Amino acid sequence: MFIQTEATPNPATLKFLPGRTVMEAGVLDFASAQEATRSSLAQALFGIAGVSGVMFGFDFVSVTKDSGEWQHLKPAILGALMEHFMSGAPLLHENAATVAADGEEFFAPEDAETVETIKELIETRVRPAVASDGGDITFRGFRDGTVYLTMKGACAGCPSSTATLKSGIQNLLKHFVPEVLEVEQMQL
Repeated sequence: MFIQTEATPNPATLKFLPGRTVMEAGVLDFASAQEATRSSLAQALFGIAGVSGVMFGFDFVSVTKDSGEWQHLKPAILGALMEHFMSGAPLLHENAATVAADGEEFFAPEDAETVETIKELIETRVRPAVASDGGDITFRGFRDGTVYLTMKGACAGCPSSTATLKSGIQNLLKHFVPEVLEVEQMQL
């Protein structure tokens, strides 16, 4: 088994590509070892000193570090990934939910059509680009012309996330949806 690695715009996050499906649908983002109890792989990764975040996507695992150098962390991470995928063990424990709840979406009923357009643009144009950088982005709400989004994985702590939100996503949404005035990031 060969696992590729890719740098992300966030220097504290590295994307690992095992060459197979990791999550059939959705993403799972673990910000702490306490949250990782649903997955033996996430627990193994958090067992490596210096790992502070793990995210599973369709065909990748993003790992965020809070300390240490990648040259020292990569071998242990690759070992944990290799061991998991070679064992054939499931990604999640049998009784674990497969989709992490991000909370309720909020928007006024009269904005439902606008919200559908916003969500479609995020799904078709924004999420694929963000996933290629080892992250994920989800719609949280729309109020008074402001779109609220949550960034996860590599994108959550990325130094360029503000530029991505303001220059990229905000401009895209404003172009296609005149009702959008600005885009803001919500913390989980």
